[in-house]
Amino acid sequence: MYERAFKLEIITPSKVVYRNEATSLGAPGVLGGFQILYDHAPFLSALEIGTIKVKDATGNDTLFATSGGFIEVKDNHVVVLADTAERAEEIDVERAKSAKDRASSRLHSHDEHIDVLRAHVALLRAVNRLRIAERA
Repeated sequence: MYERAFKLEIITPSKVVYRNEATSLGAPGVLGGFQILYDHAPFLSALEIGTIKVKDATGNDTLFATSGGFIEVKDNHVVVLADTAERAEEIDVERAKSAKDRASSRLHSHDEHIDVLRAHVALLRAVNRLRIAERA
């Protein structure tokens, strides 16, 4: 099947993570997951913690763990401005396990000085990274 490609850039504050053509992009929008294909209508969305799945022009899938950001689609050019984005195979599993354990222990400590929301978000990010690393 012939699939047409669009330009895709995934950018974090520290680097360009991906810049290439793609035929499909799946992302975790704050109102639910969505998919972008060639000739998608102009679109702007906030992203949440989850998986970005890119199918490149050769049919290969690449998974990225993201902790949120924004996406803009316009004229077959897609730009993802992500807080963080890590390829599944580049995730440091031991570091993610340590982050999960730290966040979990903070949530269960009942210490009144713990920022519960921050610990909860840290736990979600760590669990997401581990889940995506397992799929690599």
